[in-house]
Amino acid sequence: MIKIKNIFIGFLISFIGSIPLGYLNVVGYDVFKKFGIKETVFYLLGVISIEFFVIYFTLLFANQLIANQKLLKFIEGFSVVFMFVLAFVFYTSASSETTNPSVLERYVNYSPFVVGLILSSLNFIQVPFWTSWNLYLLNGNFIEISKNKKYFYVFGTVFGTFSGMLVLIFSLNYLTLEFEFFKLFLFQFIIPIVFVILGIFQGFKFYKKYCK
Repeated sequence: MIKIKNIFIGFLISFIGSIPLGYLNVVGYDVFKKFGIKETVFYLLGVISIEFFVIYFTLLFANQLIANQKLLKFIEGFSVVFMFVLAFVFYTSASSETTNPSVLERYVNYSPFVVGLILSSLNFIQVPFWTSWNLYLLNGNFIEISKNKKYFYVFGTVFGTFSGMLVLIFSLNYLTLEFEFFKLFLFQFIIPIVFVILGIFQGFKFYKKYCK
């Protein structure tokens, strides 16, 4: 029963956390659009391979990571800058797509699994995200990580990420097929605006937490 509870809680948190539009989901959609479901699955496996180790180690060292404020400050500060860089990259890539291969297309011509590994490694915000969640779940006795029980929790989280990203990728594909205007504006306007908003939001949180 405890193992099933660990899987369910890990799946729920990770599924919900992976639904908001982020660059990993956007690249996943691009892989699906250009290469199909098989390559998309390999891409997602690359993403969750990195996430597995991030969740596992933040689970083991949550208290130490929370205490290291300098490391968390650097990670969160970098994430703010990274959001604005992504907004610029997607906007310029979409603007020049008619004459040049997109930035994403040049990368997904390589192994989707490797692309997933690399991009997931650059997703630094997942470190404070999972550190905070793991500490909260442990302190609240929502999960049990003695012996091999921790692996059931981690399995639930990576399966939740895989499922959540796949649902969003299918949803984006449906919207772009059904609504032509959505396809036209997705990469050039909607996604850059989302990243700018995320950057502003994370920047406000960073200021409130470290600078105020």
